[in-house]
Amino acid sequence: MTPIAITMLIISLLIIWGGLALALVNLSRHPEDEGNLPEEIAPEL
Repeated sequence: MTPIAITMLIISLLIIWGGLALALVNLSRHPEDEGNLPEEIAPEL
């Protein structure tokens, strides 16, 4: 593999896994409140 390909691989891996890590941190800091979720299924569905 060329150095450019390795660099692009590292950048893309950091973007994908970094985004996943940030999403998990955000979800752990601000969990979904089950009290605010609708109890009935929407009639459109």
